[in-house]
Amino acid sequence: MEAFVIILSIVGVILLWAIMIYNRLVRKKTMVEEGWSGIDVQLKRRANLIPNLIETVKGYVGHEKEVLESVTELRTRSLNAGAPGDRSQVEGLLGVALGKLFAVAEDYPDLKANQNFIELQGSLEETEEQIQLSRRYYNGAVRDLNIQIDSFPSNLVANHFQFQKAEFFELEDPAARAVPTVSFD
Repeated sequence: MEAFVIILSIVGVILLWAIMIYNRLVRKKTMVEEGWSGIDVQLKRRANLIPNLIETVKGYVGHEKEVLESVTELRTRSLNAGAPGDRSQVEGLLGVALGKLFAVAEDYPDLKANQNFIELQGSLEETEEQIQLSRRYYNGAVRDLNIQIDSFPSNLVANHFQFQKAEFFELEDPAARAVPTVSFD
């Protein structure tokens, strides 16, 4: 009888341990999902600002059609991208294209003085900062989840319940990593 109680106690401790690890994995997975949601909101906010920016710029820089078309096409691709890896690649290209758009805008003094353009530029810069903050939070949550999935003994529970490692949201192009800097001094 005493051996039965000891075995039952050991099984109970192992079961509690597995439940604690499972709950920790679920919490970290939820944090990754929350982080991705934050990035997605900011990327959609940026995507919603772009058509207004294009319309404002279009009236001034009609012959710069290539830059405008590039931004528009990348915006559409951004909205349709799914996985973090695909999305980060398109977002990096979109950031570079927006930088080119602002560089073109510097050649047009009337555009630089346009109040609507100035407000859109400010909103876009604020959104870029929010994207960076969201990206840091998301990548931290991904790091924590991936470490938990890879670490022993939690990897036993993670493998049994088929927890998958999450993908980082990284900008691979060094030029895309830089927030577009715009100065109309």
